[in-house]
Amino acid sequence: MFDSPLSASAYEVLGVAPDAPDDDLRKAYRLRLRQTHPDTGGDAAQFVQVQRAWELVGTESARAAYDRGHGFGASAPAYGPADEGGGWRPPRAAHDTRPRARSFGQPGGWRRERYLTLMREWVGRGAELPDPYDPALVRTAPRELKRLLADALAEEATARAVGELGMGYTVWHDVAVDAHESGRKLDHIVLGPSGLYAILSEDFGAPVRLRRGELIGDGVDGAPIADTVAGARAIARAARVRFSGVIVVLPDDDVAQAIDEIGKVRGTPVAVVARSALQTVLRRGLTGARDIGGNELFDIRTRLQQVVRFV
Repeated sequence: MFDSPLSASAYEVLGVAPDAPDDDLRKAYRLRLRQTHPDTGGDAAQFVQVQRAWELVGTESARAAYDRGHGFGASAPAYGPADEGGGWRPPRAAHDTRPRARSFGQPGGWRRERYLTLMREWVGRGAELPDPYDPALVRTAPRELKRLLADALAEEATARAVGELGMGYTVWHDVAVDAHESGRKLDHIVLGPSGLYAILSEDFGAPVRLRRGELIGDGVDGAPIADTVAGARAIARAARVRFSGVIVVLPDDDVAQAIDEIGKVRGTPVAVVARSALQTVLRRGLTGARDIGGNELFDIRTRLQQVVRFV
């Protein structure tokens, strides 16, 4: 909430201008509390959003920090790449020496590249663009640009979570499904003791729900689950491996339950999970998936390495 390029700002949630005086901000907060309170017929999710917005801008120090990070006044590159030096690496604390999962490819790389190209076109040929990730600029961009950036950030967040699982896991990011169709890809393939999984990382900017084995809701385009299952089947045929399932990872605020195993789609087990629950699912596996170990793990990794190409 509020950290996605697709999110409404704290000021939009409270219904005031970003430069509103503190007294007007406080009055707006109290009004929105009354309007959204469930006891008076309001929406519980909106009520929580109003409270969260006040936490972010309700005091002078909190408001100053929020403004700096979200492009109100002096802006900061809140949406920049995880590693400005090129070649993505899972960030870690200086004292953290734990082994990381083997990682290949650059999570979110294709979408960031597409975002930068379209952002420059939108700003205008020849116009200066000192910081394409400036939150003030992102906030005014068309939704399709915000969506590209939001999905890139979602992929990077998934990559960080998988990286923390340890050296028993191998992950490939931005895997091309069809070399002749630019952008058709699997966001991540994860191989570990609990199975082989294709992972879709998404941020639709709003809560989603399921209907007949597919995601629906504001901002959902096409058939993301079916497309991911089809991509996994294509890679499986090429590598002569079998996927244990497909996992769709969404922001915690956008799902009704942390782990929702929805059954099989075209014969492939599928789960929709909150981002905070991803490590739990990858450690234990989906229902019915068998453990992989020893020589079989090595063999599957070798087969994938031979066929995986990146977008």
